[in-house]
Amino acid sequence: MKQRIYIDTSVIGGVYDEEFELHSKMLLDEFKTGIKTAVVSDVTFLELVNAPERVQEVLRSIPDVYKENIALTEEAKELAHKYINAGAVTMKFYEDALHIAIATVSRVDILASWNFKHIVNLDRIRKFNAVNLINGYPMLEIRSPREILKSNEDE
Repeated sequence: MKQRIYIDTSVIGGVYDEEFELHSKMLLDEFKTGIKTAVVSDVTFLELVNAPERVQEVLRSIPDVYKENIALTEEAKELAHKYINAGAVTMKFYEDALHIAIATVSRVDILASWNFKHIVNLDRIRKFNAVNLINGYPMLEIRSPREILKSNEDE
C-alpha cells in the first residue's frame, strides 16, 4: 500500500530553498510518479494563496490522482487546541498545530515538514503524540522529507 504523506508548505516552498531543494524535489518526484500519495489540507492551500506563483505551481505539478485533498474539520481544530493547551506549541503557531491535528485525524502515515522549530522537533513531537494518545488517536510519524525518501529505504 502506498504511503500517504501529509506535506506542509515548507516542503512545497523547499523546492526553492537551497538547503532543502534536493530532497524536496526528490519527494515531489515520488508523488508525481505515484510512489507515494501527497496529502494536502485546506490550511496548506490557504498558506499558499499569497505565495509566489512558482511555489503554487509546485503543488499543481502533482497529478490529482496522486494527491489527496483533506478538509479542516472541527475535530482537527479541537485537537489543535489541545496541543496548545498541553504546551506543544503556542497560539502564535496555531497553523502548525492545525497541520499536526489534520494529519492525525486523517490518519496519514507520515507528516513531512522542514519546520524544525515547531514541527520536526523531538520534544514537540513527544508532546503532540502524548496528546494524541490521551485523546484516543494514534501516534503520528513526523519527519523531514530527507528521512522518508524511497531511495533511502533498504531494498
